[in-house]
Amino acid sequence: MRAAFSNYVAIGDSFTEGVGDPYPDGGGFRGWADLFAHRAAETWPELAYANLAIRGRLFNRIVDEQIVPAIKQGPDLVSFAAGGNDALRPGFNPTQLSTRAHEVVRLLKAADCEVMLFTCADVTCHLPGMKMLRKRFDATNDAYRRVAARHDAILIDLWADDGFADPRLWSPDRLHLNSLGHQRVAATVCKALDIEPDPAWLAPLPTNGRVRPELSAPAWAGRHLAPWIKRRLTGKSSGDSVEPKRPKLMQVK
Repeated sequence: MRAAFSNYVAIGDSFTEGVGDPYPDGGGFRGWADLFAHRAAETWPELAYANLAIRGRLFNRIVDEQIVPAIKQGPDLVSFAAGGNDALRPGFNPTQLSTRAHEVVRLLKAADCEVMLFTCADVTCHLPGMKMLRKRFDATNDAYRRVAARHDAILIDLWADDGFADPRLWSPDRLHLNSLGHQRVAATVCKALDIEPDPAWLAPLPTNGRVRPELSAPAWAGRHLAPWIKRRLTGKSSGDSVEPKRPKLMQVK
């Protein structure tokens, strides 16, 4: 049984911000970190939670913008998920990412934080042409496995979960998890921290129905790939005008 935590800060990009899992009332994105924090607060009533993640951020910018503000808040639990956006860009260097990931975890551990690291869920079976990038994701995930082992960090190994091969866990853009996908991540995180997940998060998916038509390749390319390419060509990011949704630690309950 793990000890209770009182101050949790989530660091990262769209995955941790919760893109793909909008709140029902339209008040922004929820995502696995929000789900986990609220579930954990049922076991740790004094839990405070901050989320500094911003969509579109590359690894170095996440480190430069989020690590110090996180440490200054005195967390005892930090989740760090970064590098997926880098693996999609030209010039990706997994060795540099691994070296800096070691430095990040050393800093967090020196600040008396328990650290959660993530491998990415496998998107290569959903995105046309992505199988050629599989080696990049393998290299990124291997780096996080080594960092976690070296620094005794908690590893959430989503790549090893074959459940994410189901397209019903992914948003129409095929790159971000949907509400069901974020629930599955939240359940995995809860289990790693000895928190009982919400049973609904692991309920079997419906066997009826079909893959939504917006997941067809032509529709996906027009609605999602073309805008993504345009942002790359113009040097823009989906997170350029986005601020962290929960920048300061606040009580969950």
